[in-house]
Amino acid sequence: MLVKVFGSAVFGVEATTITVEVNIDKGIGYHLVGLPDNAIKESSYRISAALNNNGYKLPGKKITLNMAPADMRKEGSAYDLTLAIGILSASNQIKATDIDKYIIMGELSLDGSLQPIRGALPIAIKAREEGFKGFILPKQNVKEAAIVDGLDALGVDNIQEVIDFFEGTSTIEPLVIDTRKEFYDSFENPEFDFADVKGQESIKRCMEIAAAGGHNIILIGPPGSGKTMLAKRLPTILPPMTLNEALETTKIHSVVGRIKAHSGLMNQRPFRSPHHTISNVCHFNV
Repeated sequence: MLVKVFGSAVFGVEATTITVEVNIDKGIGYHLVGLPDNAIKESSYRISAALNNNGYKLPGKKITLNMAPADMRKEGSAYDLTLAIGILSASNQIKATDIDKYIIMGELSLDGSLQPIRGALPIAIKAREEGFKGFILPKQNVKEAAIVDGLDALGVDNIQEVIDFFEGTSTIEPLVIDTRKEFYDSFENPEFDFADVKGQESIKRCMEIAAAGGHNIILIGPPGSGKTMLAKRLPTILPPMTLNEALETTKIHSVVGRIKAHSGLMNQRPFRSPHHTISNVCHFNV
């Protein structure tokens, strides 16, 4: 039986929909094609263990999985859930009539629970553009996907929840976020605040001038003098990001996996912390 399931690949900060075709026929073998990398090739072991630990099984037949377009390289472990649901549907272990209306992504643990993925926001944006009804993904990333209006962001903890959803034995409530409200409300409680700095009056004055005039600034001092502490708080006195800037920043951080679990839209200008050895430490021989 042939079944088509949909996932997504992220290239740069843009996503491309991937069609996973699963065909089960007479014979023995597991054939995964479509330029998958090693992480995807290893998915069969994770899928087999996850299915066994949830009362299902990897069929002992000839399984052919094609990730189309076949000439585009696929990377990462986020296709585990896509492949697993496709195998279950193609082997008639579950009945999933609406499977083609959803993008399905998630990395499987051996017990069937899901690990977070990268690029949830650009994937959600592409899914809405292409008319998908919803996006099923790990609960840790659901706030990223919920930023996109017009798409059901369905966060799940394990593969059993996805199976029950498609079989109609349970429902998954889509997360709804008022993006503008969350964006403006979070301005009031930054994680690091320039107002928290006590003392350092001359340096604070220099940083205020640099922020107001858009100038560069270099901080020089011995380790522990407060350079990183001050620099980390500089974004809180910079002009706030627009909503479009926040969306673009969130997309970039989503792709590289730098968004904290259960976090949504980024509203603070990003800060990259320098390495702790960036300050030269002087050693004197007595």
